[in-house]
Amino acid sequence: MTGILNLLLAGVSNSVPVDFLVLAGGGGGGASASGYQEAGGGGGAGGLRSSISPTGGGGSVEAQLTLLKNTPYTVTVGAGASGASSNSGARGSKGNASVFATITSTGGGGGGGAQTNNAGEAGGSAGGSGAYNVASTSASPAGQGYAGGGNNSPASQHAGGGGGAGGQGTQGGSGGAGGTGVSNDISGTSTQYAGGGGGGGAYAGTIFPGGATGGTASFGGGAGGNGGSSPGNAGGTGTSATPANRGAGGGGGGSPYGAIAGGGGGNGSSGVVIFKIPSSITATFSGGVTQSSTTSGGFKIYTVTATSTTSETVTFS
Repeated sequence: MTGILNLLLAGVSNSVPVDFLVLAGGGGGGASASGYQEAGGGGGAGGLRSSISPTGGGGSVEAQLTLLKNTPYTVTVGAGASGASSNSGARGSKGNASVFATITSTGGGGGGGAQTNNAGEAGGSAGGSGAYNVASTSASPAGQGYAGGGNNSPASQHAGGGGGAGGQGTQGGSGGAGGTGVSNDISGTSTQYAGGGGGGGAYAGTIFPGGATGGTASFGGGAGGNGGSSPGNAGGTGTSATPANRGAGGGGGGSPYGAIAGGGGGNGSSGVVIFKIPSSITATFSGGVTQSSTTSGGFKIYTVTATSTTSETVTFS
């Protein structure tokens, strides 16, 4: 009954009922460094807000928007962040925010590094902590994703996994796993979004003979790099999140065994904006918007995969 009422109202009023999914870009993984036999944390997933299926961070389904015809509304797709470069020991970068009208989703936090800034960064979902930073970092603001993982003793040379929209990043006996994402079917097909990146693994030693594996990831997140398996072995590079437009975090870099290159962090993936309006309404975009649309069940579904600036708009008529 609600869907029929929305269609009728759209035809006789200036109001436009809009369902939405707004997903920010994922955070980049942190890096290890030569002589610092410690791993980098996994990047956090981009914040996820939606009026279809649960929002990120365990929040409730958000209210449908009521927008106006002939009024331009901001639409921005946040880019995924870069992972920290190999051997830098730095924190990964934070993902970029996505915006649709009054809805803003916050970019995923960067994974902690091996030297400085080894705490995971807060974000839509937070980045995982780098080695030797036991505390986890909470997502901020709440209601878009989960905290990143810390690390545990005696496995403190490992790094935590980045938080996902559906679960916290973990700490474990090897690199922490990235937090799980969520599935959303606003596009007409159930699609997995916003997994956290896996934390990097520790180098070989008494506790971890053969080198520890990097943390696993799902829902588009990148796996963490493996630790060096024997003296003189470099740390593995964290995997970049894939495919595009899933808002997932990049994997953290694995630690080297000795004075040799530490693994770099993987890149986060870009976000996406998807919205659904009655088929009697048309959406017109400014020139810097990359989008596609389908029609199903009396509704138009628009998927915006990229915007060239933060000043792009959509107008309904």
